[in-house]
Amino acid sequence: MAAEITIAAPFLIMLLVFVGVVVHRGVDARIRIDDAAHQAARAASLERTPTAAATAASTTAASALSSAGVACASLSVSASTGGLRPGGTVSVTVACEVDFGDALILGVPGGKTLSATSVEPVDLWRSTANTGSRT
Repeated sequence: MAAEITIAAPFLIMLLVFVGVVVHRGVDARIRIDDAAHQAARAASLERTPTAAATAASTTAASALSSAGVACASLSVSASTGGLRPGGTVSVTVACEVDFGDALILGVPGGKTLSATSVEPVDLWRSTANTGSRT
């Protein structure tokens, strides 16, 4: 019995470490995608037009994920800018297909699409674009 335990113990420890690495990668990616969604929503809420807000959200999310070291196989950023007015809200959803293949020692391909949504308020007292003339 002692011989079997001595032989099996290293494999069980390696399996435990393997599972720990994969779980850590997933949790780390989830936290970084949540942060990227928050940064993208904040950037979108500062813009004046829906087009500029969508562009700012996409650029900010890609930049935040890149600087955090998250490599997305495919990145999707969608901004809901219907409430882009003083006192409204802007919502941004970031979806990233994360590849865990490099963390898997056995070479088994693995990946998962993670997504996060963040809602940011638009400043109630911000200025708006001047659309009329003064008389």
